[in-house]
Amino acid sequence: MTQRKRPCTTPSCSQTKRQSDGILAQEEDEDITFTQPSTSQVLRGLEKFSSAQVAQKTAEVVQYFLVKDQKKIPTRRADLVKHILKEYKNIYPEVMKKAAHTFDQVFGLKLVEIDAKNHLYILINKLEAAPSNLTVPKTGLLFVILSVIFMKGGVIRENLIWNMLKKLRVDPGENHKELGDVKKVITDEFVRQRYLEYVRIPHTEPVEHEFRWGQRSNMEVSKAQILEFMGQLHGQDPQGWSQQYREANASPKSSQAGSASSSQQ
Repeated sequence: MTQRKRPCTTPSCSQTKRQSDGILAQEEDEDITFTQPSTSQVLRGLEKFSSAQVAQKTAEVVQYFLVKDQKKIPTRRADLVKHILKEYKNIYPEVMKKAAHTFDQVFGLKLVEIDAKNHLYILINKLEAAPSNLTVPKTGLLFVILSVIFMKGGVIRENLIWNMLKKLRVDPGENHKELGDVKKVITDEFVRQRYLEYVRIPHTEPVEHEFRWGQRSNMEVSKAQILEFMGQLHGQDPQGWSQQYREANASPKSSQAGSASSSQQ
């Protein structure tokens, strides 16, 4: 009866773990060949191109972000420089400033650098209170997980998430009719999209992981809304959870990361 916590040793499980670890390793492999241009370098670079050429390159950057955003995978500066900017790399800050302005004025989107070390960017919809880029079932699943993490102080062991989902009749070990492979959606898709962090807990055997909010969730999801949702679910005044209430109302969600325009330094 208690043989449920069996470590996964199949080749497919090992491959999934390697892929998950590889994602982080790839992002830590910094674009060391690119140095952020200084103001004087940008000004000299702008002398080489016409305003029409800069506008065209900006349009290409905007299009690149929009295509990448379809899969909700963060855009790396290294990829942007290598595949799009190329010989325009010395005016990178100017192009990004113009692209950010286009997203803001034309699309109602905000270009945000969510990782200053590895220079990862995402687009967020300024008009949304919660992520709408996922299907309805996935949005619901994510919202439930984020709620539990928030109410548990910002971090929770994975086995508690799996047990909680089983109570909701969503078994992570089975293929769900609408969600597909639930465990893969949570530990791979949501992690790649930066909605969740899936972190190995040191010195555990068999290996255990814990979940935290990801960078995108911190930017897009309102903790006040999460708390309101929990209040409705439990029929309780959100202020009854004093610690969470203070955290949810301490500062706007947008203060947790800087905008792209403020990070072009």
